[in-house]
This record gives sequence, C-alpha cells and structure tokens, in this order.
Amino acid sequence: MATSAYAAHHGAANGIPKGPKGVPKGPANAHHHIHTVTAIGRWSITNKQPPAADKIKTIHVYDFDNTLFKTPLPNSKIWNGPTIGTLANPDAFVNGGWWHDSRILAATGEGLVKEEPKAWEGWWNEKIVELIQLSMEQKDALCILLTGRSESGFGDLIKRMVASRGLEFDLISLKPAVGPSNQRFSNTMQFKQIFLESVMETYRSAEEIRIYEDRPKHVKGFRDFLLNYNNRQNGIGGSPTRGPINAEVVQVADMATNLDPVAEVAEVQHLINDHNAALSRRRRGTRGERLIIKKTVFYTGYLINSTDTQRLLTLAQIPHNLPDAELKYHANNIMICPRPCPQSILEKVGGMGSKMTWEVTGTACFENNIWAACLKPVPATAKFHTDNPSPLVVLALRKGARPVDAGKIQNWQPVPPDKAFTFETVVGEKVLLRIEAEDPTEGEYESLFPNKASKRRHTGDEDFRARQGNNGNSGGGGGGGNGGGNRNDQGHRNERGNFHQSGGHAGGGGRGGQHQGGRFRGGANSTSNRGFRGQGRGAARGRGGRGGGHHYKSLDDVGTRENQGGFAQQVSYEDDGQRNFQQPQQQQQQQQQQQQQQQQQIQPPTQPASFYAQQQQPQYQQSYQQQQQPQQQQQYGNWQPQQHNNNNNNNNNNNNNMPQQQQQGRPMGGPGYGPGGPELNNFY
Repeated sequence: MATSAYAAHHGAANGIPKGPKGVPKGPANAHHHIHTVTAIGRWSITNKQPPAADKIKTIHVYDFDNTLFKTPLPNSKIWNGPTIGTLANPDAFVNGGWWHDSRILAATGEGLVKEEPKAWEGWWNEKIVELIQLSMEQKDALCILLTGRSESGFGDLIKRMVASRGLEFDLISLKPAVGPSNQRFSNTMQFKQIFLESVMETYRSAEEIRIYEDRPKHVKGFRDFLLNYNNRQNGIGGSPTRGPINAEVVQVADMATNLDPVAEVAEVQHLINDHNAALSRRRRGTRGERLIIKKTVFYTGYLINSTDTQRLLTLAQIPHNLPDAELKYHANNIMICPRPCPQSILEKVGGMGSKMTWEVTGTACFENNIWAACLKPVPATAKFHTDNPSPLVVLALRKGARPVDAGKIQNWQPVPPDKAFTFETVVGEKVLLRIEAEDPTEGEYESLFPNKASKRRHTGDEDFRARQGNNGNSGGGGGGGNGGGNRNDQGHRNERGNFHQSGGHAGGGGRGGQHQGGRFRGGANSTSNRGFRGQGRGAARGRGGRGGGHHYKSLDDVGTRENQGGFAQQVSYEDDGQRNFQQPQQQQQQQQQQQQQQQQQIQPPTQPASFYAQQQQPQYQQSYQQQQQPQQQQQYGNWQPQQHNNNNNNNNNNNNNMPQQQQQGRPMGGPGYGPGGPELNNFY
C-alpha cells in the first residue's frame, strides 16, 4: 500500500515506544501535535473562532479551483503547447507562473473592479454553491474551503471572492509557507492531507467527512489517504487515536474556463515584464534568461467568421455514413499564402484587417476526400489574391487528405439559387503565441518561426522577393502555369512560386518555375509533426524538462514558490465552429436527446450527503470538453498581489495525423511540456 503524505510526515506508527498517555517518545515527539480548536484555527485565514469540537458531527470540505469556481486556464487557442507548459512552471519565471500570480485570477471576467460588485456572476459552479449553502445551514457541519493556492499570494483575494458571493466557511485554508507547527510541504496533496488529519483529530465526534474535488489524481489521493487513516483507527498499521470515520470523496466535473484573450495576453506580458525586471536586478550567478512573447504565423488568408463558416458547411454534401473521426471541418479561410505574407502581397490585398465580400458559385468533391466551394469576388472587378488558381474555400477534409489538392478540382457544380449567398471576410493571420528567450540577433521575420532551423535564409528566399518585386503591373508575382516542385540542394521543399490574382497583376513565373525561385523564406519545417500538446516525451525540452502536455499536476505541485510577484494585427485563433458542425441527421438526434434531458428535472438536494448519494446528474459525469460554459469576457482588472524533426510540413506534404484535441484541466509545468504548435494542414 502506498505511503500517505501523513505517514511520510509523521513516520511509521509501529515500533515506536509509547509514553504513559500514548505519546511517542524520542524524536517522534517533535511531530506530535496537540489538536485543539485554537490550533486548528491557525490553519485558517478567517478571523472567526472555529466551532466547538463536540458540536460537529460531519465535515464538508470544498476545493476552490474548478470545483467551486470556474478558474481560467491558459488558452490553447492562443499559446502553443510548450508555452502552456512554461506558464504552468513556476521555475520558468522568477516570481512564479500562471498559478502563482494573483493578477491572473483577479483578471477573470471583466476584472476585479467590475466583477466584485456583481459577485463574479456566472463564474461559480452553482451546484457546489448550493451544497455550501446547505452546509452553512447545517448546525453540526464543519464547512471548509481548502485550496493549494499560496496563503501569502491569494488569501485576501479569495476571501473577497467568496464573501462577494455570500459564502461563509468555518475554515478557509490556503497552503502556508510553513504550517502552524512548523510543517513544510513539498506539494499540495501533502499539505491537504496533513491539514485534514488535524481536522479529524480535532473534531473526534465527527462521524463522516465529505470532500468535493475536481482532479482525478487528487480524488484518488484523498481516497487512499482516508482508507489508510481508517485502517489505523482500526488498529491496522498503527495505533487508534479516534474511531473510524465514514469518508466519501466526490469527484466534481471540471468547470475550467478561459480569460478574455486580450486580458490573458496582457497579464502574461505583466508576468514577463516582472520576470525580466527581476533579472535586471539579479546578482551574479542567478539563473534565468530574459523572455519575450513571439508569434508563429501558420498562414495568411481571408478569414471567415464562425456564423458564415456554419453556412458554408451546409453546402458540403458529405456521406452520412462517414464516421466523424474520419473528417475535419474547415470553411474558416480563403488562403492567400502559407506562412507569413510578403509585404508586396499584403499591400495588394489592402493590408491586415481589410474586408472583402465573396459569393459562392459552386461546390465540388475531389476523390471523395475533399469538399470545397468555389467563389467569386463581389463586385466581380474587385482585386484579390489567392494561393489557388481560382478562389475557393476548403469545407471539409477526410483523414489523410491534403488541402492543397483542392486546387486540382476542375468540375464545379453550380450552387442552387436557394443556397447561393454572399459573405464577408477579413484579411488576417492564423497565429499562435509562444514565450521564448530573447535573442538580440534575431530579426522580426525570423522571430515568426519557433524552429531555429526554419530561420536560415537561402538564395531562393531573396530570389522570391526579387521576383515578387519586379514582375507584373504592381510588382507582384504572377500566376499561371503549373511547374515542377523540385527540391533544392539543402533538402528543403520548394514552395510554390506563383500566386493567383486579378486586376491586371500579371507577372513572373509559374509554379516551381526556376530552381529555388519559388522558395518562401523560412522553409516549411517550422512546425514539423507537432500537435497542440504532444503526448509523452516531446522534442521541445528546455525550461520545463520532459513530459507531455496531457499530464496535469495540481496548481502548485510543480513548485514551492510562495512569493508572487496584443497585437494590433488582425489575427485568428482556432475556432470551434468547424468542430461543432453537425449533419442534419445528427442535429435531429441531438435535439431529441436534449428534449429527453429537459424532461428529467433535477430535484434540489436537501443536504450535501443526500445530493451526492443519489445517482449523479449528467453534468457531474461529463468531462469539461462536453460542458460548454460560454462566458462574456470583456476587460481585465488591475488587481495587485499582496507582496525536432527537420522534415518539411507545408501543404504539399502528406500528413495522415489529424490534430490532437487540447486536453482540458490544469497544465503540468516542471519537467517537460512536450511539443506543441499545430502545422499548416491542421489549421487550413
């Protein structure tokens, strides 16, 4: 049987000589604590006196993050995988990371200043709030809020948050730097187990304890701990100190959310600014390097909003018997060019943020693998620039298909008049942000690529720019013929040298026309074989060590720190619109299921025990991914804390791996965070 944190802290009970009153003799005496109501009150940040020991018959313990409160997590649609690991790793920042800076939590919703008066409405798990209110009314219940966030950094903020919601706890315990009896804690679970041991030893009349927790790892840890504790009370593996206690650990559905994207980037920038400022004042020998936020550009295109994406997807005539696992829905952009857009082309399309209207003229399916719609600009004389011979939008791909093959479609079926429509697009980039060490020798263009090997310039790079600057009426590369896609002597894949446009911008060579002539700077290997979060050991080692992004620890198991200390361009992040698209048959089935669920009304619980003793409702059985909790997030507050593979992966490469979904939950920092950053085929 695994050794509990309590056993590790206090030592084995067997074989230790006892004094007249059962108190261990010798060195073990140093770990024997007197359990009184006054002593247990020292664990709490509240000023109220805990209830008398003989008045308590049941103990209710509630976790804070993602159990009671919908705690924001780093957004996987903003940051690449390694950066999410970096944010969760307190050793990556001088003053700690995401879980150690109270400004992140204070920025939830519209920020502390606006959220506190309205009690963070919409950010609470209302089922848990209801249970806490019942615990408050139960005279013989000890109501505890227990979190592994640091007492020094978050005590005042969490007190204000729960007070605004009208929640009263007998004890609010956060992890202190040193326990009341000079205990030291290596991780959150050890802290919580030692605290719970003190509670049960103090309130020996309590007959039951219930713990509400969202993390599966902590649920198991609590269950093992309580099993070991009761075994000792039964004389197995130790001497009894009180009678056994009825114990239940209830796993609550994860309720995590995200900050407003602008607020999130701003708060992370604050973290980095504080980190860099601390390094500027550091003494010789202090470890760490200056950090900076960079962006990775996957493509530039005419970006389509989620509403129009859904409309476009209705045009895709996909067989009903095709499994969803075989498909990836797109309809989110009209490609201008892969990777960052050269300035000459950017000028032709009007620059970032320029709007363009399109009309759907036809649809087609290529080899039963690619579904696409062809378009024309509105008005027809409008100037445009696309990466394909004619404007098109990829609607859906079968597993293993390449978006670039949509350009091979020759026969388009006209759209019926009742399905024809126009929609508006905005010129923008598909990007993810990343945190890396500052590199004074790195240029602005080179910073767009996370892989150093991708930053090397070649002769073809300059040739590409020269041809774009000297051909055509407006200095742009022309389009036309289809040439060969030869490989150059460095082993890199030549990008296509042609772009397609209207309005008199004719110009130089066709596809792959001249050796190295069609090369786009930076290559195509900057995101080789990388999904959002790599599984297991990843190639992206460094500040976090090794390990995959799918493995999560608690918010501060990754370290022991106790002192806490946008971009103007049009950008796009991964949109769930395509992923949520359903065929009409699926929609009908879903509506029927929703109607059945609505008929099953949830009966309000009479007390916490009875609520969780009954069959749990679906919202407590589903994973976070299945629980859509949209939040209206506008602005962040001003809370102040208290003091690799080198293979090319452009559109012409085969890629049979569909993108991995970002696992929700608390990201793991510390040793390793695995590879991350989706490739072009996954974001087309």
